[in-house]
Amino acid sequence: MTTYYSEDHEWVRLDGDTGTLGITGHAAEQLGDVVFVELKETGEAFAQGDEIGVIESVKAASEIYAPVDGEIIAVNDTLADAPALVNESPEGDAWLYRIRLSDPSQLDALMDRDAYGAFTG
Repeated sequence: MTTYYSEDHEWVRLDGDTGTLGITGHAAEQLGDVVFVELKETGEAFAQGDEIGVIESVKAASEIYAPVDGEIIAVNDTLADAPALVNESPEGDAWLYRIRLSDPSQLDALMDRDAYGAFTG
């Protein structure tokens, strides 16, 4: 599975026509201790760049932006009771959404891991 990264510090990992979406480790580190995660509902459609949630930490609240167009097919409900998981496993267990991509070609405009590392360098 390939992982793509946005300049807004979201990642999307493609598995067939389904993507798993979350925030990057860099973003989680910058936020500090996450205390609340607000996510959209299953079935909601969104466009690239739309705000699709909010993560609040002891330092700040940060919007989550959609890196691609799609529809939410699953929400990680675990985060409602365990928001700190975002700090512990931002690119693993703390995924935010599973999405059905509307236009997979949008992934071409995102960064790979090396480019994202250079971007956050």
